[in-house]
Amino acid sequence: RAIDRALSRIGEHGLPLIGVGDWNDGMNQVGVKGRGESVWLGWFICDVLNRFAEVCGLRGDSERVESYQKMRKQLTDSLNKEGWDGQWYRRAFTDAGQWLGSIQNEECRIDAIAQSWSVISGAAPMDRAVQAMNSFDRELVEQDLAVVRLLTPAFDQTEPSPGYIQGYPPGIRENGAQYTHGVIWGIIAWCQLGNGDKAMEMFTMLNPMTHTRTDQEVRRYTGEPYAIAADVYTAEPNQGHSGWTWYTGASGWFYQAGIEWILGIRRRETRLYIDPRIPSEWPGFSATYRFGKTPYHISVKNESGGSGSELTIDGVQIPILEKEKAAGPFVELCDDGLDHHVELRI
Repeated sequence: RAIDRALSRIGEHGLPLIGVGDWNDGMNQVGVKGRGESVWLGWFICDVLNRFAEVCGLRGDSERVESYQKMRKQLTDSLNKEGWDGQWYRRAFTDAGQWLGSIQNEECRIDAIAQSWSVISGAAPMDRAVQAMNSFDRELVEQDLAVVRLLTPAFDQTEPSPGYIQGYPPGIRENGAQYTHGVIWGIIAWCQLGNGDKAMEMFTMLNPMTHTRTDQEVRRYTGEPYAIAADVYTAEPNQGHSGWTWYTGASGWFYQAGIEWILGIRRRETRLYIDPRIPSEWPGFSATYRFGKTPYHISVKNESGGSGSELTIDGVQIPILEKEKAAGPFVELCDDGLDHHVELRI
């Protein structure tokens, strides 16, 4: 019902209506009159349609599968025609007929989640996905502060106002600061593009321990080194100051980005996928995954100059079939109470 309702509310550019906000509820005035559209929501729906079509297929609902696949293609075409701004993807279209997240804008010229989700959704062509993430890296990542902005420049004088996001001072919370929950998706996008170096660079920047290594950094950051902050401010005099620590939305995504995407250890039903995107300088890593009473001892070796991957389980090499390469190597889990040793050479 939620999917069908979303698909029934499509705007003049073929993109879903944003209503009173999408993921960023602070943009609650962008589409309040019923005209505004969301580029990010388009990417999100593409991902949902892809996943839910599989569920419909398992239930034998071929009519709905066909309908969802057709709608996904229409959305993809509209996103790449209307959403593309030349170097990155726009963020939204407003009731007043203006684009947000365009190079033409003085405020909110680029927004992080429109770029990362172009990759995560799988709906952007590879060349544009790479260019969008390179723009993300160039425009939103601030190396000196070790922060990643949700959008830039911050809203200040935009008329009509996009919503309560503009009520925050520039550089605070969602309004041009690092809003951690949203920018973590950039890590996952880099992993999906196969760039473990960029993924780990961003992961390290978002890690609170990076901001608390010295007394001076502790005084500036003010937050706990062992808890994720919802946001890190980018405006003077509070540059680098954390806000609202112990934020579970960000911590859950941060954990997932590290374990499931950089280390590549993802369980789906009884399969344990091991498909790392680790930095090129790492020699590898080891981990233990417990399935019921059964430990799986995993060793990943990063061997430069090799071609492809080689998986062995308890000394027996497991062929990686061509049709399964996209999902990555995997282990069929069995709770037999025995110790199992898994080695992946990449």
